Amino acid sequence: MSRYFHKLHSRRSAPGLERRIWRRLPLAFLGSVLIPIALSVGTRMFPPEGSERVIAKTTATVDIFAFAAGLTAVTAVVTIAIGCVVVMIMKGPAYVADGYTLDAADEPAVNRKQDSD
Repeated sequence: MSRYFHKLHSRRSAPGLERRIWRRLPLAFLGSVLIPIALSVGTRMFPPEGSERVIAKTTATVDIFAFAAGLTAVTAVVTIAIGCVVVMIMKGPAYVADGYTLDAADEPAVNRKQDSD
């Protein structure tokens, strides 16, 4: 595949903030999954005082909140990961497309052909 692409130069940009963020993403992903699960489990282990109806309502509310918070956090982590990948690709080596000859005319060839007729 490398025969189709020609590197402009072998220089690369120095890694920056994206690499530090990239290294911390697994921990952020793990936290965004485990914290809502811990919240939901904690509600079941230490239920609020009251009737069964109050306990069921509170547990359901916490479960919905935990799911929504977890899903939002995971989406944020994935979005940041995509941004890091894009920046890492952009900082990679530059490639040049194959050159082509440019017809340096003042007007398109179609108009020139009609004028000569």
